[in-house]
Amino acid sequence: MAMDNRVRELAARLLSAGYDDLPPREQRVLRRIAARTAISRDISITRPSDLSFGERVSDQVAAFGGSWTFIFLFAGVIAAWVVVNVWVMSHPADPYPFIFLNLILSMVAAVQAPVIMMSQNRQAAKDREVTAHDYEVNLKAELEIMSLHEKIDDLRMRQLGDHFERIEARLAAIEAAQK
Repeated sequence: MAMDNRVRELAARLLSAGYDDLPPREQRVLRRIAARTAISRDISITRPSDLSFGERVSDQVAAFGGSWTFIFLFAGVIAAWVVVNVWVMSHPADPYPFIFLNLILSMVAAVQAPVIMMSQNRQAAKDREVTAHDYEVNLKAELEIMSLHEKIDDLRMRQLGDHFERIEARLAAIEAAQK
């Protein structure tokens, strides 16, 4: 109950809003501030061992298909195909417009593109999760800084009050001494 009151007081003081009016993410951050617990330690990024077989394959295909090794290897295969079918074979299996080579290239692209898209979609989901976590960490840091500013301002006001009281006491002593 005391924690609940502290969270509601933080919402009103730091965000100038009611706790129930805040989105769940901001409520979670306020609860963490009130409990004095860290946010930065509890992110759950998927580990490679947690991935399914298809997800691991799509990541590997995307990693290899987007590499210079793949580009150079594929260029070498195409060049070898052309050389073999134009100059080496007397009766080429795939003569000049290279229709079979075009079919193979189309099939590779047709299979590779969706697999790479699966990997990119998964990566985008991970990026969204990390971004949401970063937002929470940044929000907590901002709210903690605002809270520290309030504490420093309060301390400064008390110091100034004490200082003015001492000055008034001195002035009163000076006036009493002059009479």
